[in-house]
Amino acid sequence: MDLASIGEFGLIERIRSGQSLPSGVMGIGDDCAVIPRGDGLDTLVTTDLLLEDKHFILSDITPFQLGWKSASVNLSDIAAMGGTPVGSFLSIGLPNGLSAEWMDDFIAGYRKASGGCPLLGGDTTAADKLCINVGVLGECPHGKALLRSGAKPGDIIYVTGPLGDSGAGLKIILQGLKRDEDALKLIERHYLPNARLSEGLVLSGLEGVHSAMDISDGIASDLEHILKASGVGAEVDVTRLPISAELQRVSALYGWDTIALAVASGEDYELLFTASPEVKIPFENHYAIGRIVEGSGIVWKGTGEHFTGFRHF
Repeated sequence: MDLASIGEFGLIERIRSGQSLPSGVMGIGDDCAVIPRGDGLDTLVTTDLLLEDKHFILSDITPFQLGWKSASVNLSDIAAMGGTPVGSFLSIGLPNGLSAEWMDDFIAGYRKASGGCPLLGGDTTAADKLCINVGVLGECPHGKALLRSGAKPGDIIYVTGPLGDSGAGLKIILQGLKRDEDALKLIERHYLPNARLSEGLVLSGLEGVHSAMDISDGIASDLEHILKASGVGAEVDVTRLPISAELQRVSALYGWDTIALAVASGEDYELLFTASPEVKIPFENHYAIGRIVEGSGIVWKGTGEHFTGFRHF
């Protein structure tokens, strides 16, 4: 049986099956592993891999942008759990032809995105193509990590920012389209995502916030993770999706399906979370896009389409 036939999530289930974990430890199945420490805090652990020609085009992205993105996509997992990052680890396989100055700029972008989270170690090796693996350690109060598994019928489904910009930026890059002001803004959203750490911390302190994750593969895929983990279904009103003016203008110019980009293209790295209707979200950038219901799967309201997010296999 080849990997394409079982898919990414089938592969993950095969890896996870039959494994026992120490008491209190949460492993595969959420944005981070959660390890109790016994001092009133839990340790959060996440890791992510970026491969040349799979996740980025080396000739197009600057080393600063690549360093930034490498750190930020991992910090986003810590944000999704409502945690605080405390340290990162960088392992990198470097092809021939990259200069010391290239590496200096990469590290500058990595540190800029990391803020006060220090780079504590890692590994380097030669490689045929650039390969980047980042691990981040975080922490949160014991038992307070935001999980995918707590969504409840009646919850409102929220996102923290516009959807589809990153996917549109990638289309512009891959299709070699004109890079006007709007296009450059969308490309920036693809290359320089912002981990929503402050929003995650706020959400973790609110009673009635029941589940959360970050948006890496598009809400059509990522929301399904929450639904499966929580044993519920969802209704999403596509007319309520937050879509930037830049994406609207570029989509109109090229005849793109804005809704499909918003729900299925991925790599926006906004937070997707659910909360009771009574919860008042105390930061400005939150957008209600639907609600959790009994059942399973997603009903897409306002369209006749059915969407699926990005698949790695």
